[in-house]
Amino acid sequence: MAAKQKKRYVMVIDTLLCIGCGDCVVACKMENEVPDGLSRDWVVEEVQGEFPNLHVEYRSERCNHCSNPPCVYACPTGASFIDEDSNITLVDPELCTGCKSCVAACPYDARFIMPEGYVSKCTFCMHRVNDGEDPACVSVCPTHCMYFGDLNDPESEVSQLLKQRQHKTIAPETGTDPNIFYLT
Repeated sequence: MAAKQKKRYVMVIDTLLCIGCGDCVVACKMENEVPDGLSRDWVVEEVQGEFPNLHVEYRSERCNHCSNPPCVYACPTGASFIDEDSNITLVDPELCTGCKSCVAACPYDARFIMPEGYVSKCTFCMHRVNDGEDPACVSVCPTHCMYFGDLNDPESEVSQLLKQRQHKTIAPETGTDPNIFYLT
């Protein structure tokens, strides 16, 4: 019997459709009970060009669930880890001492300390994914610019989008092999 192929969950965000509304941020805060003043995701507005030829790009950003995550390697307790079945980067609050090594190591500034003293970050709403649902941010997007799926499945919507459209990642020069892709 052939071994079951591991999943590589990724998020694909169409920057041509994103309007920067912030619904993804609110959905995440509500779904994951993120305290006021803290965020697992955020919206960036980037203006390029020179007046009058300007282009505005909105990006919903979060942990990039890197395949080569410096945050995991920096964690002295093993609290930061990659889930073997999904390739999702997670934090075990029971093992986390709040030392902030992973916070310093993350090139995306995607980790923060919860009031209880442990590190938190985007989990791709793994509890929803395990139930066959999309992450909360994807499920509420009014422009349907966010896609979630298994990149190791060549027939998945995310695989097809990345084959058909030009795309980029944030800070590819870091060598983290991020799993958030932006269609351009």
